[in-house]
Amino acid sequence: MKRKNNNPPHPMDIQVGQRLRAARLLAGFSQSKLGDHVGLTFQQIQKYEKGMNRIGASRLQQFAQLLNVPAAYFFEQQFDAGMADICAGQQPAPGFAEPLVTVLRSDQTRDLMEHFDRIQSEAMRASILHLVKTAANYGGAELG
Repeated sequence: MKRKNNNPPHPMDIQVGQRLRAARLLAGFSQSKLGDHVGLTFQQIQKYEKGMNRIGASRLQQFAQLLNVPAAYFFEQQFDAGMADICAGQQPAPGFAEPLVTVLRSDQTRDLMEHFDRIQSEAMRASILHLVKTAANYGGAELG
């Protein structure tokens, strides 16, 4: 449901969008993959996550089931500060889900995850994963 006029997003729509993004990231979904599962484009998912478009009840229930969270998760008044920091591209408090934070800290890593997820060929995905693992085993040293 689009907002009328050009009013700024309601704070609750922003919170619901932030929580959608956090749940999506924790579930390992790209915006495209989540959109594919519910019949939306990644641009529509982006608008939901920014609070620009309000999420209807039936769509919110779809997201909750797909991301394995209760529907009430989106409306809890206390948004987890650590996930809010991650979604904002900031470093959360020390000790907060360190492996997840490490992975999501880099824009390049998030970009790689999103694009990798779009590759439909399992053989190509396996080849790319092998390439990345091989490069990582060299510790980032230049080859040649």
